[in-house]
Amino acid sequence: MRRLWAGGAVAATVVSAGAVAYAQAELPAQALLSDYALVPGGMAPVLVGMLALAGACLCLAYGLARQDPGRTAATRVLLLAGAGGLIMSAIFPTDPGTSQIGTLAGEIHRWSSAVVFTALPMAGWMLARRAGTPWWRAAPSATEAPSAAKAPSAAMTAVRAMSVAAAVTLGAYLVAHPASFTSPLVGGDAYYGLLERGLVLAEMALLVVMAVAAATSAAPAAQAAPERNALSEEPATERQRLAA
Repeated sequence: MRRLWAGGAVAATVVSAGAVAYAQAELPAQALLSDYALVPGGMAPVLVGMLALAGACLCLAYGLARQDPGRTAATRVLLLAGAGGLIMSAIFPTDPGTSQIGTLAGEIHRWSSAVVFTALPMAGWMLARRAGTPWWRAAPSATEAPSAAKAPSAAMTAVRAMSVAAAVTLGAYLVAHPASFTSPLVGGDAYYGLLERGLVLAEMALLVVMAVAAATSAAPAAQAAPERNALSEEPATERQRLAA
């Protein structure tokens, strides 16, 4: 079951990346990815990309709820917020870059995108915090004893690194965005679109490594089973000793 929902999250992220790549390669160049929805033939790839990424967030949230509902609550709330922001961004298109008047749809799109960009790095960071608990350690191989799972998995370490990378990229994007007062100081008009694309790719990669980390971590039931077996066997062993 773990591989099923993790594979669904990865597959949905790949579909989203493919839609972005198609828009980037086949449509006239746009400053931001959302702007592709405003050119002929651009609405479909933008919708597919956003909705597929929302599906990846929902798959991952569902899987974490089945795995460890207590300790992943904050991560799941942030993933659901990201999914909701992506859906709202798909429903409400952005305003044209040349427009001097902001529409209600454009404002909803703008703030929904802000939720997505901030919620996903936070979700990854919250999940990475679980790396110090017994559940979120690398599952031992078939030839290792259960006690061999002592260090966080490499995938969970990647979750932490990708969360930090996405957060740093988000900060750079906000500094360079034309709406920021710092943009003229750093010449942000020349490359803020590139930073946005880097941020989207970083968050896609983050979702993939989150799914891999959750799917390859040791399950609570698997770790608790030996303890329950030991407790259940102890009385029987004591009775046998007394009977002898």
